[in-house]
Amino acid sequence: MQNRIFSFPPVIDKNAEILILGSIPGVKSLEKQQYYAHPQNKFWKIILELLNEEFTEEYSVRIAALKKHHIALWDVIDSCERKGSLDSEIKNEEANQIEELLEEYPNIRAIFCNGGKSYKNVQKVLGKNFRIPIFLLPSTSPLHTVSFEKKFEEWKKILEFFQ
Repeated sequence: MQNRIFSFPPVIDKNAEILILGSIPGVKSLEKQQYYAHPQNKFWKIILELLNEEFTEEYSVRIAALKKHHIALWDVIDSCERKGSLDSEIKNEEANQIEELLEEYPNIRAIFCNGGKSYKNVQKVLGKNFRIPIFLLPSTSPLHTVSFEKKFEEWKKILEFFQ
């Protein structure tokens, strides 16, 4: 049996209006205990550019930028067994309590899924016609070989939800 891995707590506060959901942290993220820690993952480059924030390697500054712009971050999977970082290797998964999180933070108006695994899982958990919109965005993982420019264009959908 493989080792069980666990997601991180959500990055969220009472002002959150947008929830970005990944699947579960990869090996590098688990090692560093940071969301999207793999240096080739484009999440932080995309999100900070979208928010007009200066790019930084400093994790606490990255998290502060998300909160400043009312963005929450979590994973759809609470725990699973997986070798490596591939979503296709995920086995025996347990879902995070997403519906409960949304009840606790009622200002969230949209969910954006970072990749197909997150999107499929959140639809299983919440249903296809959930009360707030759920969007599929291209994975920021280096394994998803779409160009940065194409990913960035798709991720611009988030900006439609800023007031």
